[in-house]
Amino acid sequence: MSPLISSSDSAVGKHCEFHCHTSHHYVFTRNARRPRGKPMMKTKLCRRQFLHLAAGATALPAVSRIAWAQAYPTRPVRIIVGGPPAGGADIVARLMGQWLSERLGQPFVIENRPGAGTNIGTEAVAKAPPDGYTILLATPANAINATLYDNLNFNFIRDIAPVASIAHVPFVMEVNPTFPAKTVPEFIAYAKANPGKINMASAGNGLPTHVAGELFKMMTGVNMVHVPHRGDPHPDLLAGHVHVYFSPMPASIEYIRAGKLRAIAVTTATRSDALPDIPTIGDFVPGYEASAWFGIGVPRNTRAEIVEKLNKEINAALADPKIKAKLAELGGTLLPGSPAEFGKLIAAETETWGKVIRAANIKPE
Repeated sequence: MSPLISSSDSAVGKHCEFHCHTSHHYVFTRNARRPRGKPMMKTKLCRRQFLHLAAGATALPAVSRIAWAQAYPTRPVRIIVGGPPAGGADIVARLMGQWLSERLGQPFVIENRPGAGTNIGTEAVAKAPPDGYTILLATPANAINATLYDNLNFNFIRDIAPVASIAHVPFVMEVNPTFPAKTVPEFIAYAKANPGKINMASAGNGLPTHVAGELFKMMTGVNMVHVPHRGDPHPDLLAGHVHVYFSPMPASIEYIRAGKLRAIAVTTATRSDALPDIPTIGDFVPGYEASAWFGIGVPRNTRAEIVEKLNKEINAALADPKIKAKLAELGGTLLPGSPAEFGKLIAAETETWGKVIRAANIKPE
C-alpha cells in the first residue's frame, strides 16, 4: 500500500470505486522496497480522495500561521522609543512593556533611539522584519513629521501598521517657579512687554512640544525664542536657563507636585483629573487645544494574527485597574480600540498638525 493512503483510506477507496467511475487522479509515490531501476509506483485515487488530500495540504499554511501566532513571542521584543529616557513616550512605553512581558512571557525591552525628531527610531521599525519583534511607540511626532520632512526614507502611514492606541495626555504649559507670571493672561502680558526675551524650550525642532508652543504663539501673537533640545529640557527649565516648556504631563507631573515647577495651564479642551486645579489654555485663548497621544505600531506586512494578539493584550492592559490608575496619575485619558480606529486617529492628527507646520513655516533642523 502507498504510504500516502492509510488503512482507513482503503475503505474510503472501496466506497469511491462506486461513485468515481472514470474520474481518477494519479499520484506517484515512493516505495521503500522498490528495486533499483524500477519506476515509482502510480497510485490511483478517486476524485473524493484527491480533493480530501488537496484540501489538507492547502490548510497546512493557515494552520502553521495560527500556531506561529499563538506561540508568539518566543524571544525578546524591542519597543523602539524615538525620544530620550524619562520623556513621556518613554514612561508610557515602560509601563506597557512591563505589562506585555508579564502577559506574554517574554521581555519587551525598551530601546531609546532619539534624534531627527523621532525619525531615527521610526525608520528602524519601518525597515525591520515584519515579524513582531521590533515595534514602535508611536506619538504625534510621527504625524507631524509627515509634513515637516520632505525626503524621509519611509512613509509613516504606509510603512507602519497601527496596532493599538493607548492614551492621550495634555501638555502642561510650565515655568520655573521664579518666573514672574502665574497665569496665562499674566504670561501673555509679560511676553508682549518683553518680546523676544522669553526662551521657549522643546524636546526638538518640530516635535509635539515645539508645535504646541508654536500654536500658542500663533494664537496669542507673542514672540518667544525657540530653544530646541536633543534630550529632556527639564534640567534647563529647573535651572532657569529657559523660561517655559509645553511638556507632556507624564514627564512633568512629579516636578509640579513637588513644587519644583509651576503649571500655568494644560493644553486640552478640559481640565485634567491629575491636576484639577490647573485651568486650560482654552479658558483664556478660545479654540486652543493640543494633546499628546501614544500607541503601538509595527512594520507593514506584519501578520494579522500578531497585530490582533498585541491589540488584545494592550486593550486588556487598559481595562486593568492598576494600569488605569497609573495612566490616570500621569494625566492620561485611555484610548482603547481597534487597529482601524488607531489608524483614523493618526490620519486626523497628520492633517491637523500639517496645518500648523505650514502656517508657522516650521522647518526641520
